[in-house]
Amino acid sequence: MDKTYQPQSIEHKWSAEWEKAKAFVPTGDGKPYCIVIPPPNVTGTLHMGHGFQVALQDALIRYHRMLGDYTLWQVGMDHAGIATQMVVERRLAQQSKRRVDMGRDEFEKEIWAWVEYSSEHIRGQLKRLGASVDWERERFTMDSDLSKAVNHVFVELYKRGLLYRGKRLVNWDTKLRTALSDLEVENHEEEGSLWYFEYPLTDGTGSITIATTRPETMLGDTAVAVHPDDERYKNLIGKTVTLPLVNREIPIVGDIEVDPEFGTGCVKITPAHDFNDYRMGKRHDLPMINILTDDGHLNDDVPEKYRGLERFEARKVVLADLEAEGRLVKTDKHSLKVPRGDRSGTVVEPYLTYQWFVKADTLAAAAKKAADNGDFEFVPGNWINTYNQWLENIEDWCVSRQLWWGHRIPAWFDEEGNVYVAENEAEARKQNNLSDDIKLTQDDDVLDTWFSSALWPFATQGWPENTENYKKFYPTQVLVTGFDIIFFWVARMVMMGIEFTDQVPFEDVYITGLIRDGHGQKMSKSKGNVLDPIDLVDGIGVEELIEKRTKGLMQPKMAEKISKATKKEFPEGISGFGTDALRFTFCALASPTRNINFDTHRLEGYRNFCNKLWNAARFVFMQLEQQDFDLHSGEVEYSLADVWIKSELQRLVDSSHKAFEEYRFDRLVDSQYKFVWNMFCDWYLELTKVVLNDKEQSVELKRGACQTLMSVLDSVLRLLHPVMPFITEEIWQQLSTVASLEGDMLCIQSYPEKVFEIDNKAMADMQWLQQFISEIRNIRGEMGVSPSKQIDVLLSKGIDADKQKVADLTSWLQSLSKVSSIAWVESKDVPELSATGLVGKLEIYVPFADLIDMSAECARLEKEIAKLAKSIGVSEKKLANERFVEKAPKDVVEAEKAKLAEEQEASQKLVARLDLLSANQ
Repeated sequence: MDKTYQPQSIEHKWSAEWEKAKAFVPTGDGKPYCIVIPPPNVTGTLHMGHGFQVALQDALIRYHRMLGDYTLWQVGMDHAGIATQMVVERRLAQQSKRRVDMGRDEFEKEIWAWVEYSSEHIRGQLKRLGASVDWERERFTMDSDLSKAVNHVFVELYKRGLLYRGKRLVNWDTKLRTALSDLEVENHEEEGSLWYFEYPLTDGTGSITIATTRPETMLGDTAVAVHPDDERYKNLIGKTVTLPLVNREIPIVGDIEVDPEFGTGCVKITPAHDFNDYRMGKRHDLPMINILTDDGHLNDDVPEKYRGLERFEARKVVLADLEAEGRLVKTDKHSLKVPRGDRSGTVVEPYLTYQWFVKADTLAAAAKKAADNGDFEFVPGNWINTYNQWLENIEDWCVSRQLWWGHRIPAWFDEEGNVYVAENEAEARKQNNLSDDIKLTQDDDVLDTWFSSALWPFATQGWPENTENYKKFYPTQVLVTGFDIIFFWVARMVMMGIEFTDQVPFEDVYITGLIRDGHGQKMSKSKGNVLDPIDLVDGIGVEELIEKRTKGLMQPKMAEKISKATKKEFPEGISGFGTDALRFTFCALASPTRNINFDTHRLEGYRNFCNKLWNAARFVFMQLEQQDFDLHSGEVEYSLADVWIKSELQRLVDSSHKAFEEYRFDRLVDSQYKFVWNMFCDWYLELTKVVLNDKEQSVELKRGACQTLMSVLDSVLRLLHPVMPFITEEIWQQLSTVASLEGDMLCIQSYPEKVFEIDNKAMADMQWLQQFISEIRNIRGEMGVSPSKQIDVLLSKGIDADKQKVADLTSWLQSLSKVSSIAWVESKDVPELSATGLVGKLEIYVPFADLIDMSAECARLEKEIAKLAKSIGVSEKKLANERFVEKAPKDVVEAEKAKLAEEQEASQKLVARLDLLSANQ
């Protein structure tokens, strides 16, 4: 093995070797185990959230593969209609090209070229992250057979009366010129205005004042509404007003949906441009006048003066004209929720248009019943409440989009406007007895991306055909996804799965938190805190990182701010930590919380863990090579340390299985880390070194130590492999030669189950030994005695078992504690200048009069105490500052408090030591 751990070379090597060997093709006769990847969008690259979920999914897949299950991680990518079309249109705009000038066919060619580029990049990222997938099974939501499944579902929903086309009010994105579902609209609290203006009563008896946040829509008003019980206006119900600027007579209606407390209690009704107004318009049979074009300009249904004006420009003109007529009463500042498209960021308009809708109530009822009956479970369980709440308040799902990229809706229109729904045009003609001379035109719209995504678990396995893959891998065992797409994706997969397969698509839904930066901030381009998981793996220079973070930003000041922050956070860039360290970090962070703060310092710590494992393996191999006896055959004797480490290993095996079963990846890696670092490296290897280097020890005992080293290292590598696949594979290959292990690759070996018996007595005896040695080490540290300096130890009291343990374990006690002699004395005979320790009832004394220069030590302690006092004063001043406590990030304040407490405790100990030494100088 190389002296130093070099993750990049190892990872590239094994990624290629695994793929060449087709190591991840489902094999064997075990029970099927399948996870479908949440298909990443072909819009660019994988982000930290993807990296996080890849680590968790791959750990599960590798674990079940090693259990002998017939394992498939279904990989693939999503065409991502709106998002991908936006990316390609922006790229074309840089070349001064527009899709409308190119035509649909040419534009689709541009998109397919982008898809090929992006998907290849994402493939490379997944391989770099260690994804153990069978690439021959990769799917894409626009594959021909998946498209066939999409058309089949659309047609079946239509036949079953669960899908219809209708003219309804929808969320409309004027920038993308498409309808959006409710879930694609983000409501932002923004500062705006509330305008009050008068509508004159037609009979000339006065006027009423209405209040609105969108004055331009008054051009499409068809009524004014008041609450029927509002004493101020009851007498006006049934009368009419003359709409200013338009000169249209519209009625005053009474409706219980009007809030008498809002504005003046009189509201304008624009049924074609407000969802509440739309419902009122339906109840009162009001005309619905659409005043907007699909790109947000005023159309020909408004007075000529306003035609062609952009909607917000029209607002200014309407307000000016109302003021000129003396109709504008006042303007108040007003906070309101502004709906914006989640992709374009533009203000969404309620817009009356023909769209395709899925009737969601029936599908939602079945999906809710399945969750309530326990047909599948959320982990953590509280997420069922979020899921059910949405299903209970579900609206019909608008599934049509006015885009060119996506699954084109399988519906055809004749010249009279009749619609024919079928999987293809030939079927439409056949089913409706239409001759070839009747011209049919396919609907230009495409389906919402989430429509095809809802079919992902079963469509990827060949459905609607009853294929072998479908029979084996559907339903899947677990879905790993974030809470932000429970509505978008999870619920819709359940609805479609039940409707078309009579089964829920998965047994468990493991919901992860969202990855944020180290300060708990959302990672975003505008904040300049985005991290690319591959940059963490391979490293990146600071200037290149700044360029990535600021690319495309139009505001120089923002770019400068991001540049400064990046240089402060990563002054020398990011050194490559390797995939294994990143995966281990992701698993360590996978606690059942909504938000997960990613700290690169923690990643650095787990890179050190990789180094520790690497060096431990090198130590094991060197120890094995140095022995001059047969490691594998002959009499064997096991020491206390051998029995103890195997007992602890079996406990780790048991806890690892439990952690996987409960999706507690944080507990999994925490226990594995502690075992490897603390038990195996810090204790067992040190204890074994004593045995193997002691010429007085028997060959049988040394052979037992060597065999234990090999078997424990083998099991450790198997246990760690699902999370840290590359380093474990590399080390295991070396070990398999030395230890004569069977098999070609670790990734397809068995996961440890019942490896050793747990010996409770050995564990208790080892705990005693560790406490004894730790007490000696603590005394050294407190008294400032060098770790390499030999010391004498006196023992007193204790019980008979203590005396026997001291006799049996003397070689370890002396070697690991650097003790030259151990003697039993009466308490009264202990020298006055002795430091003390305690293990149970056993008293430990270390005479220190001859070990240290007390004057020099006192001077050193005084300097340390003064240094701590200065630091403590700074922390106390900070925490006494109310501005710091209130304004600084919470984690910064907590860190300062923890630092203060730690330094105060350290100072108290140093003062106590100084007092002791000063009294005996």
